[in-house]
Amino acid sequence: MSTRIYFDEYGGPQVLKVGAEELPEPGEGQVRVEFRAVSVNPVDWKLVAGYLKQWAPLDFPAVPGSEAAGVVTAVGPAFEGFAVGDEVIWNGLTGGYRTEALVPAEQLTPLPAGVDFEQAACIPVAGGTAYSALKQLGVGPGDTLLIHAAAGGVGSAAVQIAVALGARVVGTASESNHEYLRELGAEPVTYGAGLADRVRDLSHATGDVTAVFDTIGNDEAVAATAQLLQDRSRAVTTVPGKHSAEAGIAAVRQLEGRVEEVATLTADGQITFHISHRMPLIEAADALEISRTGHGRGKIVLLP
Repeated sequence: MSTRIYFDEYGGPQVLKVGAEELPEPGEGQVRVEFRAVSVNPVDWKLVAGYLKQWAPLDFPAVPGSEAAGVVTAVGPAFEGFAVGDEVIWNGLTGGYRTEALVPAEQLTPLPAGVDFEQAACIPVAGGTAYSALKQLGVGPGDTLLIHAAAGGVGSAAVQIAVALGARVVGTASESNHEYLRELGAEPVTYGAGLADRVRDLSHATGDVTAVFDTIGNDEAVAATAQLLQDRSRAVTTVPGKHSAEAGIAAVRQLEGRVEEVATLTADGQITFHISHRMPLIEAADALEISRTGHGRGKIVLLP
């Protein structure tokens, strides 16, 4: 029997329930995976709250979760892509808050040697989004990249990828996360009134901002981007909205192959995901509450 975390009505994290389910044998093109680590993302609590129902309508009961890592326990008939015992990374739309899942094989990526399950579970969303954004921006040597909310899961991955690409990085964060950003290779600046001026002051040393990656999408971030960047084609956001659209800031486009690329960077030691909380799967509601209310660094991982 597999354990799942599910909800049958929209609401806060408290609507999540714990239940058992018996999975069938995999069908054609399917693989059954025993999850060893499941990553929590802000989209999870937004999905549970119903904020995304216009774009992603659900059939209840529904299971949140879009990324995990684990071990193949069964494969469908006449399937040659994966074998029982293979270690894999999974990335889908929903359904990840489980101890075991039946998934389409195309949602799986082989887990490189030397990457543990907890790190692997953070690769698709945080790492994949960061990688896609920086490739979309064409970040490289000679760039000064401003990352809004640089200490979060996506932001901190973007810092490391940008540094590996040869760019200078300026990252916004609370003062408690400044030393962390310095360790990753970024120049930190504090949120709040006067943000654009603080970035300009820093730019005397790092050069004018040539690209912006916005992972927070609030009015302050959009306004600072508009003030600091002349070429808006070199700004992208993970939180598109009216203000970012009016400012000419495009949404991130997820690239094919992003999970494989970030998995390779992780195996090579160029990216490490900071995990702020490790929690049992059955405490998923508490994990969503932390994600919903917190502004902490790094990632939350559930352990089935």
